[in-house]
Amino acid sequence: MPRFARMVNPEEKTVYHVMTRTALDGFPFKGVEKDEFVNIVKRFSQIYFTDILGFSIMGNHAHILIRMIPDKHFSNTEIKKRYARFYGDDAVFPVEDDPDGDENVKGILYYRQKWSSLSKYMQEVKQTFSRYYNKRHHRRGTLWGERFKSVIVEEGNTLINCLAYIDLNPVRAGIVEKPEDYRWNSIGYHLQTKNRDDFLCLDFGLKEFNVMNSKERFRRYRKFLYEKAAKGNEIQEKTLNKERKREFKLSKINRFTHRTRYFTDSGIIGTKEFVSQNYHRFKHLFQSKNEKIPMQIKGLVDVYSLKRLSEA
Repeated sequence: MPRFARMVNPEEKTVYHVMTRTALDGFPFKGVEKDEFVNIVKRFSQIYFTDILGFSIMGNHAHILIRMIPDKHFSNTEIKKRYARFYGDDAVFPVEDDPDGDENVKGILYYRQKWSSLSKYMQEVKQTFSRYYNKRHHRRGTLWGERFKSVIVEEGNTLINCLAYIDLNPVRAGIVEKPEDYRWNSIGYHLQTKNRDDFLCLDFGLKEFNVMNSKERFRRYRKFLYEKAAKGNEIQEKTLNKERKREFKLSKINRFTHRTRYFTDSGIIGTKEFVSQNYHRFKHLFQSKNEKIPMQIKGLVDVYSLKRLSEA
């Protein structure tokens, strides 16, 4: 199957739900490896033009909810500061860019382009983790099964639903009963480290959250997460009886709690207008000659999806 061009919006702030999976059998990522994966994501988020909104590192795959920020929002001085932060205060910033386009001659333009690129960010994260994992386990060869997937996510209601989906991964997998009991997801990081180093961003693009401080934003998000999904994860006798009366038809909570493909296999997800707008922006990448129509996601209010390019 041919590789399809990735949909990215380099000229505006854009949120992506990124997923990557190992090629190894079973669940090779244990606690130590998950800790290092989080550290690597955190390290590169301090140099790339990003906000990390959420993550979940599982035994054989990882989710990252990331906002990429165009380089126009950063001054040359800020770029040099990030270089020093990453490579050390004694590091000498490289010479200016070669006007003839030689990539080996690196300068401001080179790092502007690199640090605003989702693909470059994920490439560095995955390669750095691969080197760590292979060295730790005395192995060689490919660690990742395929190139990472990415879904464009509209800010606001869609974003917070996607974040909840990511945070509930370990609950759906039966690893923990409560999402914050898992150390390697975003809600667990918030509660267990008090969001050390301000690693995670709480700007979900929701107007009602804008007037709140970070503590209240997180409380509201946790309330949303529990009210939206946690009730569906504990099967009690009374719950079972209710399901029998409904003939086991899925409620909105049931639909959200159970694993769906919308947050992982959609090419674009958001309101109908958002999906349509971005579809027409990337329409030339689709092989299908028929007009693609955003489809509403059952169980979520005013959230629509467009199939991935590989399913077009």
